[in-house]
Amino acid sequence: MPAESTDEQPPITLYRLQACPYCERVVRRLQELDLDFQSRFVEPMHGDRDVVKRVAGVRTVPVIVDETTGVTMAESGNIVSYLDGTYGEGGDRVLTDGGHTHSDGGRAAGGDA
Repeated sequence: MPAESTDEQPPITLYRLQACPYCERVVRRLQELDLDFQSRFVEPMHGDRDVVKRVAGVRTVPVIVDETTGVTMAESGNIVSYLDGTYGEGGDRVLTDGGHTHSDGGRAAGGDA
């Protein structure tokens, strides 16, 4: 669930669009896993999503940045799989060790917004 306003930001930031079904898929999984996260709503025009491009190298959403593991990732299917594998029941909770992973945000046919 989204974090309440406190001085400390949650470790997961989700870049998303309002009413985007791909983004909502990720939101639902974050909530099901009871993970605190911060939503950052981005520009609706694909060409205006400079903040997402800077963070993830792509202009598509959703994108998550997980400060706990150092992962930045795009594409809802990849994100849900990552969340399940990292934070889900029986998942490999990744320890903060300074290792970083970056997804190229590849999109399958019918990919994200």
